Amino acid sequence: MIIRAYLRASTSEQDANRAREQLKLFVSEHGARITTFYVENASGAVLERPELQRLLSEAQEGEILLIESVDRLSRLPMATWEKLRNQIQTVGLQLVAADMPITYAALKPSTSDPMQAWMLKAIAQMFLEFMAAFARKDYERRRHVQRQGIETARMAGLYKGRAPDLELHSKIMVLLSGKFSVRQTAALLGCSPSTVQAVKVKSRLLAPPPVE
Repeated sequence: MIIRAYLRASTSEQDANRAREQLKLFVSEHGARITTFYVENASGAVLERPELQRLLSEAQEGEILLIESVDRLSRLPMATWEKLRNQIQTVGLQLVAADMPITYAALKPSTSDPMQAWMLKAIAQMFLEFMAAFARKDYERRRHVQRQGIETARMAGLYKGRAPDLELHSKIMVLLSGKFSVRQTAALLGCSPSTVQAVKVKSRLLAPPPVE
């Protein structure tokens, strides 16, 4: 049995490997072991995640995609979730979520009753759809609360925005001064071109005027 475990955290400050041991214990209790881990720090609200796409490209029919919970796989809006779900189904992966016992049937030998197997699969899919919708709703609620908190702090004069990454900014300035383009700098440092452009503009504004 090939089991591909996908672990995700939203930001670099969070530990995407946090659930690794938990998932290893989980599959061992079912008499199996994880074949490959795919770990990344990326938003669950976007589909284009390198490790997730690598998993889908390497997987084959009948293998298992193991996740800690559905929100680790998706916080996607409905149309994008349906695209991901179709990718998973096209590959032929069976999805198992450690917090959803209804999905555990994929870890057991196939039942001799095809009707029972069909019903279990249908029920599991129904729960997955529900949990994917709930994960998106929770994501939108968190974003709303965050925006409210920022607005409240701003009105009180307490919000100063996210602290700049001074180390990253210094590296950007070094590369830009070395005649690297904005896109080249972004690619080398693994940040967005907009971040590089913002640092470039800010450096120009802060530069001392030329001596006449």
